[in-house]
Amino acid sequence: MGLTSNKVLLLSVLFALLLFVGTVWLWPRLAERNWRAVGGRVGLLLATQLALFASIGLSANQAFGFYASWADLFGQETEQGVVVDHSSGGGSAGPLRVVDTRRVDGGGNGRPRSGGQVQKVAVNGRTTHITTPAYVYLPPEYFEPAYRTRTFPAAVVLTGYPGTAEALVDKLHYPRTARQLARDGSMQPMILVMMRPTVAPPRDTECVDIPGGPQTETFFAKDLREAVAAHYRVGKKASNWGIIGDSTGGYCALKLAMHHPEAYAAAAGLSAYYKAPIDPTTGDLFHGNKTLRNEADLLWFLKNRSAPAASLLVTSSRAGESNYKATQKFIELAKATDRTKVSSIILESGGHNFNTWRREIPPTLQWISGRLSDR
Repeated sequence: MGLTSNKVLLLSVLFALLLFVGTVWLWPRLAERNWRAVGGRVGLLLATQLALFASIGLSANQAFGFYASWADLFGQETEQGVVVDHSSGGGSAGPLRVVDTRRVDGGGNGRPRSGGQVQKVAVNGRTTHITTPAYVYLPPEYFEPAYRTRTFPAAVVLTGYPGTAEALVDKLHYPRTARQLARDGSMQPMILVMMRPTVAPPRDTECVDIPGGPQTETFFAKDLREAVAAHYRVGKKASNWGIIGDSTGGYCALKLAMHHPEAYAAAAGLSAYYKAPIDPTTGDLFHGNKTLRNEADLLWFLKNRSAPAASLLVTSSRAGESNYKATQKFIELAKATDRTKVSSIILESGGHNFNTWRREIPPTLQWISGRLSDR
C-alpha cells in the first residue's frame, strides 16, 4: 500500500484509536511502582503518541502532497529509469515518449472524447540532455474529429520544491478544473504540461542555467516546448504558450516569461517569490557570476533590463503570505514599464498551501486562456 493510500491512513487512525483504548483499559493494571509497570506505562504512552503523530502526518501529506511514495519520503528517487539516447532528436523514441495514460477524475465514462485524458510522459531535452517525467492533460476536444486539424494552446504547470507532479493532477485538480471551465465556456480548450521544476533531483536548480551544471532554464525555454510540439498538436509561437507555477514554480514561471518572451507570452506566479535563494538545496547556482545572479532577481530585472513583451499574473494574500510586500513592489515596477502587462489576485487571507492555490487556479486558468491563441 502506497504512502498516499486511503487504506494506509485508515489503518494508522485505527491503530492509534486501538492504542488509546488499550492505554485507558490497561492503565489500572500498570499502576504499581515497579520497573515493569513503569516501563509498560512509558511504552503505551510512547506508542500511542507515535501512532497519533503518524496519523496526523499521513493526513497532512494527503492534503498537501508533500511526498508521493515511501521512497520519496525516505529520499529515494523513483523516476530515474528512463533511458536516454543523446543522439540528435533524442533517439528513435523521439524527444517525448508516452509511458502511461489515465482518465481525468470525474470524466464520465472515461472515454477521452468525453472526459479528456492525462498521459504520463518522459521528456528528453535535445540540447540540454535533461530527462524528466511529466503529465500531459489533453482536453476532450483533442480527440474529436472536428478538431483533428486544429492546434491547441498549451500551458506548462510547475509545482513548488520539492513538490510532485502527481499533486498537480490529484491534489490541485488542474485537469478536472480545466475541463470544467472549458465545458462552461469560461476558457478555451488547452493542453496542460504538468511537472516539477526539479528536473535534476534532488537539487533545487531554481530554473537557472547553472555554469557547468544543469541547464534548467534552457530546458524549459527551448527543449520542453520543442518536445511537446513535436508530439502533440500544439502551436509553436509564443502566443500559443503560457506557464503557471506555485511557490518555486511560480518564480520559475515569471522568470521564464520575462527572460524568454519569445517562448512564453503569459505567465502566472501563485505565491511566487522574486529572487532565487541560495541554500543547501540549491548549492552554488551562479558560481560568482554577478550578472546571472542579478538577472535571476526579478525586481532587479524590471528595473535594469528592457521590459519584456509578456502578460504576467501574480498572487498573494494580505494575511498569511510572506510575499505580499514583494508582490506589491513587483506590480509597481511592472506597471511602470511600457510593454509588460501585469495582473494580480490578492486574497484577504490565505497561507502558502494547496487550499489557497485551489482558490486561485480557476481564475488563473481563465486569465491565461484569454491571453493565448490557438493559431
